Amino acid sequence: MSQELRAVHWTGNSLALIDQTLLPQRTETMDVRDVDTLVDAIKRLVVRGAPAIGAAGAYGVALALLQGEREGWSADEVRAAVARVRAARPTAVNLMVCVDRVMTRFDEGLDAVLDEAAAVQREDIEANRAMGAHGAEWLLERVGVERPLRILTHCNTGALATAGWGTALGVIRELHARGRLEVVYADETRPLLQGSRLTAWELAQEGIPHYVQADGAAAGTILRGEVDAAIVGADRIAANGDTANKVGTVGVALACADAGIPFLVAAPTTTVDLDTKTGDDIPIELRGEDEVLEWGGIRTAPAGSRGHNPAFDVTPGRLVTGLVTERGVLQVSAGELPGERLR
Repeated sequence: MSQELRAVHWTGNSLALIDQTLLPQRTETMDVRDVDTLVDAIKRLVVRGAPAIGAAGAYGVALALLQGEREGWSADEVRAAVARVRAARPTAVNLMVCVDRVMTRFDEGLDAVLDEAAAVQREDIEANRAMGAHGAEWLLERVGVERPLRILTHCNTGALATAGWGTALGVIRELHARGRLEVVYADETRPLLQGSRLTAWELAQEGIPHYVQADGAAAGTILRGEVDAAIVGADRIAANGDTANKVGTVGVALACADAGIPFLVAAPTTTVDLDTKTGDDIPIELRGEDEVLEWGGIRTAPAGSRGHNPAFDVTPGRLVTGLVTERGVLQVSAGELPGERLR
């Protein structure tokens, strides 16, 4: 099921998005026909994960053209609507890259825009398959044990987060397909529990043995020797290998460094932003305070408390043992930097 799962699907005149805010209790699709609805869906995490947001943004150009035709917009008004889609989330660079790519064919009309958006989606799936194979091979060689591996992952990086198959979860699926995976520790991933709601759901669809654990348990699990490696995704990777990912990732990387086990980042080259020199230049999205001050709509913190809710943190490149893309694996902590190898 996960192999065929599509978080983003063009119906012919609208964009169908699996509503990830409802999983795992309900599997429903949102039908998106206008820019306002798409921007809201991206901000509310109806669609999330850098590659999936990129694909949604690519089709968002088509939505803007169709809406502009219905409502009599000028070309400038359509471009302004596209700019709103492009800016819907600031950290994940895929959204901007994919929108900009499709906009190169804007003047050719709707069919050309849709062709380019479909190419974005197709290429992401192909990239995910390739990085799954590269990452699995690298891990098996790096860990160097004959038994199946025990893997820790953070946030959701599967078919739900991409155009299909997955990045870090794609590597995990490849290990499972080869009979070289024992168990996955899936961090619950605060504040919206993308790990326990989404990663665990995808793992269950594949029949992959797994535990869901609190984010605060990850370092202890690693330091007790219960994990052979950690694999995570990324929302933006700087030229020096600094990596922005869902908040809590840097703690996993620090624990892996202390335990001497691999910390692998899996992401397509569209996530590598060579114009961003270091992680200090990556904008970090601050989400609403209620996500950490409330639970299920009920206030859990005192009335006078304020909420600090960064959606991402930045892991220094010196902690990234390997960066796997569709082109292979860079050993970033050993000096193989994206800015030098991926230009």
